[in-house]
Amino acid sequence: MSKYKCIIFDCDGVLVDSEPISIQVLVDMANDFGANIDLAYGMKHFKGSFFDACKAHIAQLTNRALPDSFEGDYRKQSFEAFKKGMKPVEGIKNVLNNLNLPFCVASSGPEDKIKLNLELSGLLHYFENKIFSCYAIQKWKPDPAVFLWAAETMGFKPSECLVVEDSISGVKAAINGGFEVFGFTAHDYNNELKAFATKTFDSMDQLKAII
Repeated sequence: MSKYKCIIFDCDGVLVDSEPISIQVLVDMANDFGANIDLAYGMKHFKGSFFDACKAHIAQLTNRALPDSFEGDYRKQSFEAFKKGMKPVEGIKNVLNNLNLPFCVASSGPEDKIKLNLELSGLLHYFENKIFSCYAIQKWKPDPAVFLWAAETMGFKPSECLVVEDSISGVKAAINGGFEVFGFTAHDYNNELKAFATKTFDSMDQLKAII
């Protein structure tokens, strides 16, 4: 029997394979302003970061202020890209179908983005009324607020919950909130998670066994 009573999943990179899509859009937009970067750079520097941090990074790279419309343009372009290429993370449906614990999703993205990505990947029905967005509380990882909110709403203490994350900011947010956290390392390009996470795994086939 699992010692955990609730599982809190991150969304991008854990439930849906969205990060290569969204970061490529961000890279392309950054290059329109003269950043001269590629997807590998974007995955290393933008993965797991909230949007304002990414925007500030691009402004520094290009040595120019980005327009106020930058985030709106990004959301529009990324949503269109999601509709063409969104897929669930390999093996996650099997995990969710066989998980005998309450679970939810807590993400840095806006709620409409979370819902769109879950719907496009065929996962939304698993998370109806169990979606927690940093945008709703205006606090972003590594601040643990979104995980604390999720745990309290689901009816559990942090010590009773397991967080599943794939970014260093998410792992640190979980630790900061008093949660144990498993790091999904399939796209851990900077090899950062092992030093901080309670455990790490690189395939969803491994997750059920280690929970």
